[in-house]
Amino acid sequence: MSEEKNNTMTVGALMLIAGGILGAGAALLFAPQAGKKTRRDIKKYVRRARNEAEELVEDFTDKVSDVVDNLSDRTQEILDKGKEISHDVKKDLLKAFEEGKDRLEKERSRLARLIG
Repeated sequence: MSEEKNNTMTVGALMLIAGGILGAGAALLFAPQAGKKTRRDIKKYVRRARNEAEELVEDFTDKVSDVVDNLSDRTQEILDKGKEISHDVKKDLLKAFEEGKDRLEKERSRLARLIG
């Protein structure tokens, strides 16, 4: 799932919770009951909303942490692959130099025989 989609879902979930809290608070304020009971109910809803928000934040934090860990692992894999490719290229280049050196030596020997 893309990061933008995750962000949109998280914002949507937070807005849904906020709307629920506001709606519940308004319903409690206009309900025909004692003020003491209304305040107690509001505190209960606030605690519940805070717990749900903390869970959402914790889930979001875990997801971000997982993405960072995954990115770190992938980066290390890429670096290791780059080192391996670099080593292979160095070996191939050294081999090409050796082959060139051998060819030059053969050509020098051939020219020396022709001249000499």
